[in-house]
Amino acid sequence: MAHDIVFFLAPDDKTAAATRLRGPGAAFRSVTCRFIEPDSAIAEWDMYFEEPSSDLPPLERLLDWAWPDWVTPPLNDGVEVFALPQRLTRALANAGSAELEELAGRWSTRLRSADGDDMTDDDLPAVLREVAQLAVSAVKTGGGLYSWSF
Repeated sequence: MAHDIVFFLAPDDKTAAATRLRGPGAAFRSVTCRFIEPDSAIAEWDMYFEEPSSDLPPLERLLDWAWPDWVTPPLNDGVEVFALPQRLTRALANAGSAELEELAGRWSTRLRSADGDDMTDDDLPAVLREVAQLAVSAVKTGGGLYSWSF
C-alpha cells in the first residue's frame, strides 16, 4: 500500500516521468491522499465508467481489468508514476456529481472490505471529486492526468 499518493496534471509523459525522484511538488496542480493503492483505484474507477454499477464487481474481474501504464518503470524504492487512461480522464471530466458519489461509495466499500481498520482516513468522495476537477483541466488543456506514489 502506498503511503503518499499525488494525482497531478502534466503536459506529457516525459514531464510526468521527471517527477519520479522528488514527486510533483508545488509546480503541478495536484490532489494528495494517503494509504491507498493508486493502480487498483485507477482500475476500479475505469471499470466503473466502462461497466457502470453501484455493486462491487467480483475481485477476479477487477484483477483482470486493464491496469494503468507506468510512466517510469518500477524500481525497488517503491516510487511509481502512472498515467491514467485517456478514456478514464474523459469519463471523470464528464461525470456528474451523482456518478462520482456512486463510484466513491463503491470504491470505499471495496477498500473497507480489503483494508478494514487500516483503511485511509482521507475523505474518499472529496478525493475523487478533486481528481475529477483535475480531469476537466487535463481534457481542456490536452495534457495528462498522472499518479505519483511512494
